[in-house]
This record gives sequence, structure tokens and C-alpha cells, in this order.
Amino acid sequence: MTESVRTGGCQCGAVRFRIHGALGRASICHCRMCQKAFGGFFGPLVGAPKDGVEWTREEPSYFQSSVNIDRGFCARCGTPLTYRHPDGLEIAIGAFDDRSDLDPKIQVNFGSRLPWVETIFDQPKRTDNDDAMHQENIISFQHPDHETPAWPTQGLKL
Repeated sequence: MTESVRTGGCQCGAVRFRIHGALGRASICHCRMCQKAFGGFFGPLVGAPKDGVEWTREEPSYFQSSVNIDRGFCARCGTPLTYRHPDGLEIAIGAFDDRSDLDPKIQVNFGSRLPWVETIFDQPKRTDNDDAMHQENIISFQHPDHETPAWPTQGLKL
């Protein structure tokens, strides 16, 4: 996809990564394990280059979700980050600072998809200003979508 250096990390900023080299194919996985691991309708992932992942601030914790699969996540905020399998490592698309060109090229385990997932974007859209006004009142502790030398820990409940 790209040869440039890419960055990303978890929601709280405790775990950060830098990717060197070309990313693999972006996909979404509909299997039940991905649904549960991401707490969503599917798991959006992109292949990381072999030996191209540098953890720049802490590293993920891992949960072995099956015989050959480990899933990495931030132990502080719970953000799903990686899918590690015998053939390599995949990174959660939403964890990248710039996700604009990481559109999935394939769907896997399509037979396990939720029956309504193909029509979710056909639903009515709320067009009032309530969303914007609500967002202005939120004081976010989320890490910004760029590198920082340090990040405050206000959102952490340890």
C-alpha cells in the first residue's frame, strides 16, 4: 500500500507504534472472534511488514484467542491493536493515526457476518447540530492522531 513510515497507537496513548515498510492487504473479518475482540460488527485489519513494527511507547499485552492466534491490546485502556498469527502480524486499522487510505480490499469469513451489516449505512442519518454541540462539551483524554513526546494520564483509572 505505502512505503512511508506510519504511526499509531491506542486510545490512551500508552502504547504507540511506528511501521517501517509497505503494509499488506487491508481486510475486514466477520468471524465471531473478531466481533468479540473488537466489540463491533467485524475486525478491520491490515498486514504489517515482517520486522517492520517498532513499539515506541510500551507494547501491547496479549490474549491467546485460539491455538495459533494472539490478540494484542492496551492493558491500560483496552484498545484492540494486533492480530498475531503464524504467518505474521496484522494491525487494527482504527489504531493508525492516518487511516484515510486503509480501505479494506477483501472481506473474510463472510459467512459469519451479521445479517444486517450490509445495510447499516442505509439507515437514516441524524442531521441536527446535537452531535456537534455534545462533542464540544466532552473533555477528551484520547491521544491525538500524531506523535507526542509524552501524554498525560488523566483518563487512566488504575
